[in-house]
Amino acid sequence: MKHIISALVENKPGVLAHVAGMFAARGFNIDSLVVGRTEDPDLSRMTIVVIGDDRVVEQVRKQLAKIVPVVKVQDFVGQPVVARDLMLIVVSAPPEKRPEILALIEVFRAKVVDIGQKFIMIEVSGPEAKIEAFINMCRPYGIKNVARTGTIAMPRQFKMDIREGQNST
Repeated sequence: MKHIISALVENKPGVLAHVAGMFAARGFNIDSLVVGRTEDPDLSRMTIVVIGDDRVVEQVRKQLAKIVPVVKVQDFVGQPVVARDLMLIVVSAPPEKRPEILALIEVFRAKVVDIGQKFIMIEVSGPEAKIEAFINMCRPYGIKNVARTGTIAMPRQFKMDIREGQNST
């Protein structure tokens, strides 16, 4: 099962290496790891995607929490979250194929960010499944290059209490 783990960490040199070292030392595989600043300049958020059973992921969460610069660890499994990936992809685009490719870009709500005589660079964001689907649709045209961010995620802030029919935050 895929788990998305959020770790709020001190924004200091070496924290990423420390966290990555913990995963490597225990034989845990990281499917995706994204680090970025937060609203607090002293803190960064690591979004780590780990594939494993609940026992393995619980070990990961506990080991992360023991690392001194880690302030808070949260596993989003079973919670409503908004998760997104970002990708830049360069696709072969000879003039006769451009209308097809541009239609594909529109269907996926993607965006052209660079264009040349023989290629188009496209920006796509959304759930991982959307990114994978876009890649598969571009394969027949010829993919020249791909760069992906990995998953970022946050829990939904607005939830509906189904039992009571009331909104809660």
